[in-house]
Amino acid sequence: MRRPDDRIASALRFATELIAWVATPWALSAYSWPLAVLAVVVLIGLPTVFSTPGDKSRVIVPVPGTVTILLVLLQLAAAVVSAWTAWPIPAALLVTLLAVTTLVTERHRWHWLLATDRRKRRERRERRKRRDRRTDARRPS
Repeated sequence: MRRPDDRIASALRFATELIAWVATPWALSAYSWPLAVLAVVVLIGLPTVFSTPGDKSRVIVPVPGTVTILLVLLQLAAAVVSAWTAWPIPAALLVTLLAVTTLVTERHRWHWLLATDRRKRRERRERRKRRDRRTDARRPS
């Protein structure tokens, strides 16, 4: 199964990520500057370091598709919660609408990521079965 063409979803996801990167430290800076900086490092750093092979061209630390989906959900939640905390209601409403639209457009990519996870689990199971059969064949009767 090939990765779906998701240029629109990618653009919406990136816009939401940018908002999370701006709104989260903005909302947290009232409480703690170190926490605001840490939030930016986490929101930018985690998806940069951890990614699913085939989803990005450069993978530093490969993770299952489920982890990639959870990282996107973290970005979406950070954008929405931070916008409602730090910005006026009309801006927060627009961010919420963008996040919901991103959720809808991400579904094809997420389906692909989950299918990749299932395929890899099936391949591992088959390798284990082959290994076990070889081991059983070597054992004396």
